[in-house]
Parts: sequence; structure tokens; C-alpha cells
Amino acid sequence: MSDDFEDEADEYEVGDEYGESDGYGGDEDGDGSDPSWGGQSAAAGGDAGAAAAWGELADEHEGPAPDGSAPPVGAVWAQLIGQPEAVARLGRAAVAARRVLGGAGGPSVNAMTHAWLLTGPPGSGTGQAARAFAAALECTGPRPGCGRCPQCHTTLGGTHPDVSVVRSDQLSIGVDIARKLVRDCAMAPAGGRWQIIVFEDADRLTEGAANVLLKGIEEPAARTVWILCAPSSRDLLPTILSRCRQLALRSPAAADVAAALVERDGAAPEQAMHAARAAQGDYERARSLVLDPQAAARRAAVLRLPGDARDLGRALSGAQALVDAAEAEAKAATETLDATETEELKLALGYGQGKGAGSARGVAGSAGLLKELETKQKRRLTRMQRDCLDRALTDLLAFYRDVLALQLTGGGHGGAAPEPVHADQAAQAAESAAGSRPEDTLRRIDAILGAREAIAANVAPLLAVEAMAVSLG
Repeated sequence: MSDDFEDEADEYEVGDEYGESDGYGGDEDGDGSDPSWGGQSAAAGGDAGAAAAWGELADEHEGPAPDGSAPPVGAVWAQLIGQPEAVARLGRAAVAARRVLGGAGGPSVNAMTHAWLLTGPPGSGTGQAARAFAAALECTGPRPGCGRCPQCHTTLGGTHPDVSVVRSDQLSIGVDIARKLVRDCAMAPAGGRWQIIVFEDADRLTEGAANVLLKGIEEPAARTVWILCAPSSRDLLPTILSRCRQLALRSPAAADVAAALVERDGAAPEQAMHAARAAQGDYERARSLVLDPQAAARRAAVLRLPGDARDLGRALSGAQALVDAAEAEAKAATETLDATETEELKLALGYGQGKGAGSARGVAGSAGLLKELETKQKRRLTRMQRDCLDRALTDLLAFYRDVLALQLTGGGHGGAAPEPVHADQAAQAAESAAGSRPEDTLRRIDAILGAREAIAANVAPLLAVEAMAVSLG
């Protein structure tokens, strides 16, 4: 990977890669300068001065680590699995950002721009990539993203004063949060490098909030960098997309996830590969299947639904069990946090402190604040439940994908069928493939996709899942 970081000649030309209509991060004037970054002409020697000042490319600029070992190159990217192209591209952008800080301009800084959109399916690591990129931008080590300097440590640890990471445990993100971010992005960085906003749930912006955020993106401060994350570019307004440089991450290969499970978690190779395929490249999901017996049991229960769907009564019972399991999982994940938040707020409001009847009620306005917290906690529970249901429906989709693959390849004889996602359900998938047509399997896949869309549109989960279960029969 170090070759990707060190290749000065392999810079991205904005006009060639993103289209001349982008207008962001490129040389709009055609004179070798980049007005959007306030840089100077590369012909003036700024690029060479920046490279010499920061020493981000030459090996001789790197000294030994305190423990005597060789310093790692781009160590902040180590947790990102199976994304070599994205790491290479963001690494080049971090090198270009150092040149900007050194006063360079023109083509040498075209790899960097002020607004990024990282997209990818669940488990692709968009949030990890965004935080690693932020650390590389703030890094003051020998190479961007060294992983050892205080800036890398504080950025990855969530305590860097110039890096704001926005995550939402609510169903949507409103205007108030967007306005605060726009105000924050106008501030000069305390460390003199970059003011960075990492927005991990940009797809949850309401339309009003997205319009507010657009103002901050289209009129950025000189040292502000926006890094937005979303499952798909379709989840954001076209006006925001036109002002962001997009980078698509892919689902990591099962082999890469399995290798990470063996190395990081000590999983047996066969168990790791089985979990990696079942999780469809999502490392955290695969890790839970390896380490949490309850997660494995919930998956097994979900995959019994295709067999139960042949009988109407069992189909409806299976739907009820699926929804109940999602509710129980969501409550187990949130109830401790809810209790802690409530106790902390009551303590801050003076509940149980002092003497007299008033101490039981807290300060004036306490009831309203507690009610507001309760509402937020209910929304968080709803989102968690939806996430659990969506994970279950994704497992069902993968099962019918395996069935369809068998049907379209003649049962997989001769090695024509792709590797199954649910290898442990091979017998059930083969039975379903033999007892139905591809048209039936596609109809069932459509029913599952319809249930996901209905739940996202606030249809009662039980109604949506029951309708799906009946359609699977």
C-alpha cells in the first residue's frame, strides 16, 4: 500500500475522473492554481517546499519508532477490511492535503477536495474509512495516517478538538443538528490544520436538514472538510451530490473477513469462513456470529421461516416470533443505556437531593426534560428494532439468493453455482430449489424487499412481516 501513497505522478485529474462540471477541488481558472483551496501556483515552488517540509514521501524522513520497530505506513487504515482501492485514493488525498497546508496549488492538490461522500452497503466500513481519513488529514507524523502521533490517536479516539463525528441513534436527523454543524464548520481549526465533520448517517437527514447542510458544503471555510457517509448516493439530495467527491466502498470478500476473524478474534479458520459468508462481508456481524451464541441462534430461527411458510398457521407464528425476537434484541441493547441516561438526568435536575417534598420533583421544568428524553429513547428503540428486523430480512434474502443460484445453474452440478451464503442451509436450499421455479423464488424475493420498504415507511412491523411470510408459502 505504501506505493499508492508515495506515487506523486499518480495524482487524480478532476476533469478526467469526475467531469469538468464538478467545479470542486479542480483548477477552474486553468492557470495552475486552485482558488477553492487558496493555494499558489505549483510553478512557484510551493509543491516542492510542502513535500520537503512535511516529508510525507521519502523513506529517509522516517525515523525509528520509540520501541525500535519500523514505523507503519498508513497504520490508521489497518482496521479497514478489503478496501485497497479506497485506501489508496484517500491516502493520495491526504498527501495532497499536506501540500495544501504547505502552500501548494494546481494539479498537485487535485486529489483533495473539501467535501466527500463515502457510500457502501452495511459492513463495507464507510464510517471506519471516514474516521481513518480524518486521522490522516490531521496527522503530523512522517506520513499521513501514521497511527502513532497524538493527532491520529485523538481523532480515532473521538477526542480531537477539530474533528466532529456525527452518529444518530434516532430515526432521522433534524434541522437543529444540521444548523449546529454548519456553525461549527465555520470555525478556524484549533490545531491549525483542518476542521473536519464526519457525518456517518447522512442518509437520515430530513429534507429541511439536508438543505441547511447544503449551505455549509457549498460555501466552505478555507480549512473545512466534510466527510459524509451513506449506503447509496440516492439517499442524498442531488444538490449535495453535485458538491461532493464520491467514493464507493464494496462489501469485503469473505476471505478477507475470515482472515480478520482469525487474526483479531482467534476464530478457527473454518468457523471464520462460515461466519464471514453468512454475514455477507460484514465483519461486525460475522464477529457476533462467532462470539455470541444468541446471535447464531437468532439467525438459525430466521432461516427456519422458509420451511414454516408452507403452512399458513406456522407462517404467521414464525412472523410473530421474528418480530418478537427483534423487539427483545433491541430492548436488551438499549435498556441499560436508557436507565443510565435517565438516572444521570435526574441527578443533574436535583431529584432526590436536599430535603422536603420538592426534592422528589427536581427543579422547575424537570418533567418536560424527562419526557423529551423518554421520547428520544423510544425513537432509538424503534430504530434498533428496525435494524434488527432488517438484518433478519437480509438473511432471508440471502437464502433465496442461494435457492435462485441453484435453480439457474441446474442444481449447482459441475461447480457452476456460486458459493452459497448460508452453507449450513444447503439441504434446505436444495429442497426449495427442486420444489419451485425461478419465478416463484423471484416472487418471494420481491415479498421480502416489499416488507423492508414497508417497515421503512412506518408500516407496523408485524403486519409487514406477516404479509411477507404468507407470500413465502
